[in-house]
Amino acid sequence: MSSALTVRPARVEDVKRMARVNVRCWQETYRGLMPDAVLDDPGFPAARERFWTAALTDERYRENRVAVAERAGELIGIAMSGPPLDAAATWARQLYVLYVRAADHGTGAGPALLQAVVDPEESAALWVADPNPRAQAFYRKHGFIADGTAQIEGGVREIRMVRGMRHGR
Repeated sequence: MSSALTVRPARVEDVKRMARVNVRCWQETYRGLMPDAVLDDPGFPAARERFWTAALTDERYRENRVAVAERAGELIGIAMSGPPLDAAATWARQLYVLYVRAADHGTGAGPALLQAVVDPEESAALWVADPNPRAQAFYRKHGFIADGTAQIEGGVREIRMVRGMRHGR
């Protein structure tokens, strides 16, 4: 019997666990796409703790939405969206982070986290590693389509996926 999934706004006291989930998901997702030296860097968890502390406490990020997914008191996923950084953006929100531990893929945590940080009615964009067929299929299922834009970030090729506003808004 699996215990219930809880998705809620992230709190500063979640930072250490968020950093652990972040590092683990990067290791699960990007192994072979990024250098092992980056993924296995002993300073990586502390760097992610600093990132999440800033995301939750720095006034510059006050418009961001940050959520965590928990099951049986264990953190299994994290997500963050915010205003787009691209001044020419035609979408209302940017999805910056959405990670769920591999063991918890297919449990509903991903869709719940996505909805917690990006309103289904909002236009949005995100960058996803390429190749990453599972993540790309997930985003397509939730209305995102590749717009033909690609970039290299941290040595990883990423494609941009966008979702327009729904219901003619």
